[in-house]
Amino acid sequence: MAAELINIQVCYASDAVQFLRALQVPAGTTIEQALALSGVQQAVPGLDLSALQAGIYAKKKPLDTVLREHDRIELYRPLIADPKHARRRRKAAVAD
Repeated sequence: MAAELINIQVCYASDAVQFLRALQVPAGTTIEQALALSGVQQAVPGLDLSALQAGIYAKKKPLDTVLREHDRIELYRPLIADPKHARRRRKAAVAD
């Protein structure tokens, strides 16, 4: 009997590139395995997966998380600016 397949998506976005790939993977596949199967590293030159965090639908998850049907794996880049400082600067600019 063939292994059950589940449908997932892998996505990554930066200011220069957008990557979205739908995949069918065997049930029991982890985030780490799905990233390897997706080809995101080959499609996005210079992408260092070890420097990024991953999550499913905006919730950070460890790479050993087992995927479920219709999960969307998202790769998160480090923040360039602290959101709290950005809000303070905008508020100060409006007050002046």
